[in-house]
Amino acid sequence: MRKPRDFDSELKALADKAKAIKERRVRQFGELVAATGADVLDADLLAGALLDAVASKDAATREGWRKAGTAFFRSKARKPASLSEHNPEGALPLEGGAASG
Repeated sequence: MRKPRDFDSELKALADKAKAIKERRVRQFGELVAATGADVLDADLLAGALLDAVASKDAATREGWRKAGTAFFRSKARKPASLSEHNPEGALPLEGGAASG
């Protein structure tokens, strides 16, 4: 006789995997912000710049950004900065941004 599948444990495992993937993605975006030096920007300024980039329909501008990003990732001189180098307290700067807590 076949052993019945434990759907609850399979669903929990999938949910845990999805959560881990989301957490990794958020961490990688944070590392990208720090590596580009954008972690020194005010949170409102960074959010505004990202919103403008998302809303931009100008193909030439977007292609310029794409080329700059490609060059950044291919650069051998690029060295990811640790969070402590830009913000010794280890927290993202929020002055002028969203309230913490």
